[in-house]
Amino acid sequence: MKYTIAIGSDHAGFDVKERIIYALNSGILEDFNGGISDMGPGSSDRVDYPDYAHKVAKAVSEGTCNLGILICGSGNGVCITANKHEGIRAGLAWDIELASLAREHNNANIICIPARFVSEEKALEIVKAFLGSAFEGGRHQDRVSKIEG
Repeated sequence: MKYTIAIGSDHAGFDVKERIIYALNSGILEDFNGGISDMGPGSSDRVDYPDYAHKVAKAVSEGTCNLGILICGSGNGVCITANKHEGIRAGLAWDIELASLAREHNNANIICIPARFVSEEKALEIVKAFLGSAFEGGRHQDRVSKIEG
C-alpha cells in the first residue's frame, strides 16, 4: 500500500517505534511501499508524550501524511492528545482485530499502540492490520460523520 506515515512515541514507546520504522523501511511489512516521517523522539530519554502526539496528529490533520502511528506506555495518552486535533480519528489497539476495526468501522487515521502491553512482534502485526484495512463506508459513514458534530 502507498501511504505516507507519520510516526511518533514517547520514551516508553521508543524501541517499538524504531522497530516499526525498521520493519516498514526493510520490507518486513511486505505490502508497504510509502514514506515515513519520524516525528521523534530520537532516543529513549524521558520525554512528554503530548509533544510527539501533537506532531503526528498535525501532520495527518494537515495532509502532510496520510496516516499516523503513535506509541506510548498505555497508548491512552497519545490517543487522547491526537483526538484533540480536527479531522483526527485516533484509535487505541492492542490486538489485530481492534486495529482492523479502527480503520474499517471508524475510518481511523491514527493507530495508537500500548508499548507496555504488547510485544514488538504484536505491535508489527497491529501496524500491518491497520495499514492493510480500509474504511467500509456504508452504515459506518453515517456514524463517522457524527464524530465531528
